[in-house]
Amino acid sequence: MENQTHYTLLQVDQPQAVEAYLRERAWLAPGESVQQLSPAGEGNMNLTLRVTTGSRTFIVKQSRPWVEKYPSIPAPEDRVLMEVKFYQAVSHFGEIAERMPRLLGCDEKNFVALLEDLGETADFTDLYNDGLAPFAPLHELCQWLAVLHGAEFDSETRQRLENNEMRKLNHEHLYCYPLRHDNGLDLDGITPGLVAVAAELKGDAAYLRAVAELGARYLENGPSLLHGDFYPGSWVRYTAAQGEASSDDVWVIDPEFCFFGPAEFDLGILVGHLLLAGRSPGLVDEVFANYRGAASFNRELALRFAGMEIMRRLIGVAQLPLIADLAKKEALLATSRELVLRPESFIR
Repeated sequence: MENQTHYTLLQVDQPQAVEAYLRERAWLAPGESVQQLSPAGEGNMNLTLRVTTGSRTFIVKQSRPWVEKYPSIPAPEDRVLMEVKFYQAVSHFGEIAERMPRLLGCDEKNFVALLEDLGETADFTDLYNDGLAPFAPLHELCQWLAVLHGAEFDSETRQRLENNEMRKLNHEHLYCYPLRHDNGLDLDGITPGLVAVAAELKGDAAYLRAVAELGARYLENGPSLLHGDFYPGSWVRYTAAQGEASSDDVWVIDPEFCFFGPAEFDLGILVGHLLLAGRSPGLVDEVFANYRGAASFNRELALRFAGMEIMRRLIGVAQLPLIADLAKKEALLATSRELVLRPESFIR
């Protein structure tokens, strides 16, 4: 464990120091000790540790002034506290909270959250390369979003969850950085020929204007509490049946990008990743059929957000474990353009 700036940084290879930290916070019972410390999941944004003692396991999550997977990218150091506020806000809504880990504690000074360990789980990022296997949790995910978006909160909660700094960070990487010609990202190093394909999209003035308009909508406050990053890496399932839960059950994690905005954004991210995973437009129709949102819900806006998400995942920093050659990526970028500029063509 080392000190940097004004707070303590936890380290996966320093279990004794982590134990001392937990004991100081009274997060360990008398006589309880750390027997194992290991990474919990991939953890793009934060340090996420699984702590094993003689009697239980739990998760310690710390946000730092950088993105954990990309240390050269600065990020708001207090972002885990926004996640804590999300858990606190939804704790009164059973249908939302029962599909998320329980918040067990928070250390605001050191930007640490203590969370329930769901057990042996895996995320859904195998969706991109699973041979188009049936996606059983779709209905449950859509219903979870509908309940979240329909939940009502007081003005104080809405103000606490504006999350402007994380929105600014995300806005840059969703709507701006991927479409800059001089962003320094070696796309040909990812997929040979991708630079030329991306250049066509970057030179499309109508597309650029439409994406900029979506970015402006993203930065506006809206009516619904959003998860903010509703993609397969934020959904987890048990790798084997545990108690009454089966491997078909799904839990939602990592709401640090939450904010009050347009419900169409969360749905758009979901749809974008289904299309990135090669799913058919018919499955996209199922998303909207299963999502029972407000009467004012705008399917075309959701499809536009889906198009943006496809683009930024193919030519932006946050790459996916997607096995795709140049032809497939070119086709997906063409789909992105169509969704952003002509979403009505996807409505049947």
